Amino acid sequence: MDNTLAYIDQGSFLGLRALGRGPLPQFIWIYEHPVDLEGLRRFHRNLGSGLLGRRVERSPLPFGRHHWVTWRGPADIELSAKMRPRSEVFAWADEQLRLPIDPEYGPSWRLAVQLLTGGGAAVSLVTSHTVSDGLAFTQAVAEAAGGLTRDLGYPEPASRPRSQALREDGLQMARAVPEMAKAAAAAVRLARNNKGELNTSAVRSAPAAKVDDTKLVAAPMVAVFIDERLWLERVEALGGTSNSLFAGIAARIGQLVGRVDGNGMVKLSMPVSERTEGDTRGNALTGMMVTVDPRGVATSLSGIRAELKKNLADLSENGLDLLGPLALTPLVPVRLARRLEGMALGSDAPVGCSNLGQVPAPVNRPDGTDAEFMIARQGESRITAEILDRLGGMLFLASLRANGKVSLSVTSWKAGGPNTRDELATWVRTALDDFGLPAVFEPASR
Repeated sequence: MDNTLAYIDQGSFLGLRALGRGPLPQFIWIYEHPVDLEGLRRFHRNLGSGLLGRRVERSPLPFGRHHWVTWRGPADIELSAKMRPRSEVFAWADEQLRLPIDPEYGPSWRLAVQLLTGGGAAVSLVTSHTVSDGLAFTQAVAEAAGGLTRDLGYPEPASRPRSQALREDGLQMARAVPEMAKAAAAAVRLARNNKGELNTSAVRSAPAAKVDDTKLVAAPMVAVFIDERLWLERVEALGGTSNSLFAGIAARIGQLVGRVDGNGMVKLSMPVSERTEGDTRGNALTGMMVTVDPRGVATSLSGIRAELKKNLADLSENGLDLLGPLALTPLVPVRLARRLEGMALGSDAPVGCSNLGQVPAPVNRPDGTDAEFMIARQGESRITAEILDRLGGMLFLASLRANGKVSLSVTSWKAGGPNTRDELATWVRTALDDFGLPAVFEPASR
């Protein structure tokens, strides 16, 4: 199998190196019954023989294509030395985000277990977004928990002599010249159409600086669980879909937090998967920005449902415009990569949304038994309050359905603060009350 990174994966890696930080998908399972540690070790071994079982090896050429190499993961699960109360689960999960994760030097993922006083345990799995997007992460977990492994055919690290690597990567670049020429033309068109965003990004972006490890933060996160039957009843009553209800809740919370434009509209930034059967890319997705009027979404989802449908249709027609410049990824200088972060964020305080939908049953069974609660979220490695403030804060929602529950996580940072879980929980509770959705808040969120 070709072990060359897809352009989008090399772009993710380039952004990580340019900024000194990057997004980290995290799954958290909460067990109220004794966890099977041997089952988790089996799960851990299987993760190393799937989509997570790899690291990035750079090309020796300055602008060469990078490659995947085999990496089976840490030697064992990380088991905390002392027990902690259930109320500290999220504090522990935040600590997991602050530990080193690196797709090149490793570890590119980490499985950790925290035993809880009174019984049960919390389990965390964190990976680098370069290695896997949300669906790849879910697929890797489903296969590992189900006992499935696969041989991706990647070589061992440093298995190519330097002379061979230089020759092969040089030929590869030469063959890509026509593709790069087309990509350059596409980049010019895209830049022309997004001139305003590029100007804004110059203001928001700043050179990567050495981060003081004592100042690392995790943005406050609240997790809630809604009975799946009640969720589907509200979907039907409001004339929507599960995805439009999720988007409506995101828009309402965005309004409450204050992430609106001058017209009171909320912009939802939503990934759209392009993953196909047998796809081994770390990131197989594009995205769309959906503008939503949060006023009235709690009484009818027809408007937001139509807007989602329209944006998907537009993306189907024009998605190649966004992907056209990807072949230039290896040539992007570090300074431009930093500037593009501001463009990706946009100028109107978007709300990030990721809905994994109904996950396969094994995803909720890392030790072989169903966890009582499962949470998905996206954190950020090596982030500080200063960086979050400069970026204008953030709001990110993630959702999935498992074990008869809809799991919803909300992560927020308001520029200038205050930033507390209690305040965030109040906004989330208000939004869910507006939609008539009773929810169970994880105790650590209160």
